[in-house]
Amino acid sequence: MIAVSDATLWAAIAALGVCTYLIRWSFIGLAGGREFPEWAMRLLRYVPVTVLPAMVAPMVVWPRALEGETDPYRILAALTVLLIGAVTGRLLLSIVSGIGLLLLLQTFA
Repeated sequence: MIAVSDATLWAAIAALGVCTYLIRWSFIGLAGGREFPEWAMRLLRYVPVTVLPAMVAPMVVWPRALEGETDPYRILAALTVLLIGAVTGRLLLSIVSGIGLLLLLQTFA
C-alpha cells in the first residue's frame, strides 16, 4: 500500500467532493428550470438501467472477497437475476431471487 500523508488524503477527498458537486450542479443547476427535448428524455430513461449493472458487474466477475478469483456461484446468481428480471420485469423479485440463490449455493454446495 502506498503511504499518503493525512493532508494529501484530505485534499484529494475535498477535491473529489467539489468535482462531484460541480458535475451534478452542471446538470441540475443549469438545466433545472428548462424542459428537455424528447430525445434527451428518452435517453435519460436508460441511465439507471446502465448504472446498476456497471456497479454490480465487477463485484460478480472479480470479487474482492475471493481475492479477484471468479466465483461460479456469483455468476450463476447474476444470470438468475438477469433471467428473472427479463421474464418478469420485477426488479425486487430479481434481486431477492439472486441473493437467495447465492446464499443457498454458498451454504449447501
